[in-house]
Amino acid sequence: MALFWTHAERPVRYGRSAVHCGALRQATRTIQLTVFNQTLGALSDAEGIKALAGLKRGLEREALRITSCCNLAMDEHPKALGSALTHPRITTDYSEALLEFITPVHGNIDEMLDGLTQTHAFTLKHLNGQKLWPVSMPCYVGDVKDIPIARYGSSNTGKMKTLYRKGLTYRYGALMQIISGVHFNFSVSDALWQRLHAIRESSLPLEQFVSEGYFGLIRNYRRLVWVLPYLFGASPALCSSFLKGQKTSVQFEKTARGTLYLPYATSLRMSDLGYTNKEQASLHISYNSLGEYLDGIRAAIRLPSAQFAQIGVKVDGEYRQLNANVLQIENEFYAPIRAKRVTAKGEKPSEALARAGVEYIEVRALDVNPFSPIGVEASQLKFLDLFLLYCLLSDSPACDSDGEAEIAANLKAVIHEGRKPGLTLSRSGEAISLKAWLTEMFAKLRELAQLLDGDATDYQDALNHWQKAVEDPSLTLSGQVHKAVIEEGLDHSKFVMDLAERYQDYFLSYPLDEAQLKRYRDDAAASLAAQAAIEAEDTLSFDEYLKDYFKDVPCAL
Repeated sequence: MALFWTHAERPVRYGRSAVHCGALRQATRTIQLTVFNQTLGALSDAEGIKALAGLKRGLEREALRITSCCNLAMDEHPKALGSALTHPRITTDYSEALLEFITPVHGNIDEMLDGLTQTHAFTLKHLNGQKLWPVSMPCYVGDVKDIPIARYGSSNTGKMKTLYRKGLTYRYGALMQIISGVHFNFSVSDALWQRLHAIRESSLPLEQFVSEGYFGLIRNYRRLVWVLPYLFGASPALCSSFLKGQKTSVQFEKTARGTLYLPYATSLRMSDLGYTNKEQASLHISYNSLGEYLDGIRAAIRLPSAQFAQIGVKVDGEYRQLNANVLQIENEFYAPIRAKRVTAKGEKPSEALARAGVEYIEVRALDVNPFSPIGVEASQLKFLDLFLLYCLLSDSPACDSDGEAEIAANLKAVIHEGRKPGLTLSRSGEAISLKAWLTEMFAKLRELAQLLDGDATDYQDALNHWQKAVEDPSLTLSGQVHKAVIEEGLDHSKFVMDLAERYQDYFLSYPLDEAQLKRYRDDAAASLAAQAAIEAEDTLSFDEYLKDYFKDVPCAL
C-alpha cells in the first residue's frame, strides 16, 4: 500500500463542512506524522541511508563593499575579480558594490565552506583596503541616487541585466535592493527519488514524480518557513539612516545612539521594510503542482501594471525598465523558496522547468550570519539538510486560501516578535506555541539526524546546538545581535564595523597557496575573455534584442 499520494494522484474530496474542519485538521496532522514515520522506516536500511545522505548543496552569499568610513563603495567592480557577467564564483547582484559569492555544487558541507572562505580571501586581498559589510541590512548610504547599479558590459545580455536593475530602482527604490542575504541550493540524490517512487507506489513517470515531490517539499517549507527567521534571523535592528525619513507601519523603538529595533524581532530583512512587491500579492501563484506554478508565473509576466506603466518603459529615448508588467522577468517574483533547474543557453527559468522538471530548490530566507566571516556556518547548513528532508518526507497536502493566510500570519509574527515569551502561532487553524511546535519538530529532526549520522554525531551536534535556541531565544542569532546592540548599548554601525574589521584582518592573513591564487587569477582572466567574446557575437540592436526576448509576452514593450 502506498504511503501517500502525490498532489497529482491525490483524490478530490468534496463537501467539507465547518463541522468537520477540526476533525479534518487533526486527521491531516496524524497523516503527516504517519507518512514521515513510515517513510523514514522504509529508508532505514543501508541503501536507504546512503540515498538519504547523497545530498547536493550550493551557496550564494551577498555582501556590500564598504569604505573605511563605513560608507557604501561607489567605485566599479574591481577588474582583478574578473567579469561580473561571466565569472563562475564572483559576481554582483543589484549594485556594483553588492558582491555575490557563488560556490560550485558540493556533496560535502565542510569542503563547500572551505571553498567559499578561499573566495572571500582572494576577494579581500584585491579590494584595496575596502571591507565587506557582514550583516543583511545596509551600511550608511548618503544620497540613494548615488548607489551604483551593476554594469555588465556592452553586450545585449549585459545591458539587459543592468536595465532590469534600473527597473527595480524605479519600482521599489535602490535602498531596498542592497539588502543582503544568503541563498542555499539543495537537491536530493537520484537514488532517493527512485526509492521514494517505489515506496509510495507512484503511477507517475519518475520525472513528474520528482517535480511533484519537490513541490511537496516547497509547500511544507512555506508552512514552516518561520523556523528559519526564528533561528537564523539576524536583523532585529538597523541604522536609522536606512529609512531616510520615510514613514513605516513598523512601530520601532530607538536607542540613545539612534539604532532602530523591535524588542523581539528576528529578521527585519524579511519584513515589509525589505524587498517585496505589493503588486505580487494579487497574483496568488500556486505551489500545488509544477503545472499550476508555471501557469501562475506565465500569467504574472504577461499581466500589465497600471502603477508601473506610470514610470514609462522608454522615455525620451532612454529605457527605464524592461516592460511595465507586474514582473519584468521571472526573477522579479519574490519568494522565500524557488523551484529551479539549470537553464540552457537562451532559456528562461520557467522554460527549463517545463522542459525537464525541478532539479533543485533555492532557499532564500536566510539573513547573513554576522558571527561568521563568510556569512553562514556549518551547523546552520546541517540543520537545513534535516529541515528540508523533513519537509520532503512528510505528507504535503495542497494549500488553499486559508492555508496561505495562515502561512503569511505566522511568518509575520515571527519576523516581528519571534523571541517574545509565549508567542502563539496557528497550525492548521489551531493555536500552538512556537516553542511547543519547535519541540515537536526537533524530535522528528533528531530521528533523521541519528539515521544520517550512523556512528558519527555531526547532525546531532548541530541539532543540539540549535535546540538550545529553542529553549532560550537569546541564543538565536537575532538574540545575540539584540544583546550586543540593545542590551550592551553598542551603536549598530559600530558593532557591525568592528566585525568587518575583524573579518578583513582574518581574510588578509588567510593563506592561499600559489595553486589557489593561480586558479582565481585564471578564472578572472577567462571571465573577462568570455565577456569580450559575448560582446563580439552580438548582431542585433538592443531594441531588436528586447523585442525578440519578449516576443511571447503581450504588451511587454
